[in-house]
Amino acid sequence: MNQNLIDIGLLLLRIGAGGFMLVLHGWGKFMNYFDTSFNAVQWADPIGIGPAWSHHLATGAELVCALFLILGVLTRLSAIPLAVTMGVAAFVVHADDPFKMKELALVYFIMYLTLIFTGGGRFALLKSKTVVLS
Repeated sequence: MNQNLIDIGLLLLRIGAGGFMLVLHGWGKFMNYFDTSFNAVQWADPIGIGPAWSHHLATGAELVCALFLILGVLTRLSAIPLAVTMGVAAFVVHADDPFKMKELALVYFIMYLTLIFTGGGRFALLKSKTVVLS
């Protein structure tokens, strides 16, 4: 297979998975910090770390890690918090909901898992080391 096409595919995956997360999810959560009517204590606490911490971690993943994915900065490491966030959304927050309610979180989850396994490709700015398990 042509390595250039693989690297272009990974670039598109990084830009798409990171860009949509940043713009459609992370930015809104980040803007909550400037909204005086927003109270992080009212945020969901799906894994028992407290609602404020849940909000901070989700915002950090969906904003900072998504930006890192777009740029290709430590792609494998940047995708881990995003995969965890989407895994919690799909398997904890929406556990009892119909499939349609968890579908988007699962799509993101699979994209981030793919980037964890593949890395960001040749067009990434800062690559993490590859660890081979044998």
